[in-house]
Amino acid sequence: MKNHHLTKDRTREALLNNRYKQKENKQMWAAYVAEGLGTFGLVFAGCGAIVIDTLSGGQVTHVGVGLVFGLIITVMIYALGHISGAHFNPAVTLAFVLTRHFSLHKLLGYWCAQLVGALLASLGLRLLFGDVAHLGTTLPQGPGGVWQSFGLEALLTFFLMLVIMAMATDTRAVGQAAALAIGATVGLEALFAGPISGASMNPARSLAPAVLSWTWTAQWVYVLAPFLGAILAAYVYYWLREAGIRETPSDHKEEVPE
Repeated sequence: MKNHHLTKDRTREALLNNRYKQKENKQMWAAYVAEGLGTFGLVFAGCGAIVIDTLSGGQVTHVGVGLVFGLIITVMIYALGHISGAHFNPAVTLAFVLTRHFSLHKLLGYWCAQLVGALLASLGLRLLFGDVAHLGTTLPQGPGGVWQSFGLEALLTFFLMLVIMAMATDTRAVGQAAALAIGATVGLEALFAGPISGASMNPARSLAPAVLSWTWTAQWVYVLAPFLGAILAAYVYYWLREAGIRETPSDHKEEVPE
């Protein structure tokens, strides 16, 4: 009789574990799909604005392109942030992993989802409009050449990641304002730095149109610089957060011997 109850308990436990694993797998795949959709939206709308601006003879304008990038990020964070965390950027995902705000075993899945979403968006633009404006590929255009763009991209990504860390990892920040703060940062940086470096701040956003338009000029800049900027910002904010936590007098109370 005792063995019978023990077998039933083990069977029930196995069923519960199986259900938990199935639910966890569904949540993981939902996060991957959300990352792909969000990155698709970013590339399709942002790079699409560049393509349509070229086709329309400048009707969208540079300001319009910058606003599109900022607004699409804001919208996608509001729509999908609660499902995947709304990274939409391989550099952001890696920075979160290195500062232990994200699981290492999901890193490759997020990277694949982001790249697939970006590539599908670029493919859609190519099918709809042809190879116009290199599908929005980012290229160094400043007088300082590739190293000027490298430095600019690293700094832009640094400050973007600083804002993301503040909004996503610090309980003292206002959570509902995260999408607006991050979207405003993307839009602001695209507005003032776009004419020099393209203001990518995102390896997936740059690589996808480069692959579909076969434009490889200085693409290493848009892979290495965002990773460098994001990782540095994540560690800097980690230090700032730890140093800025206010301690109460009770934290320093010494035990009084009886």
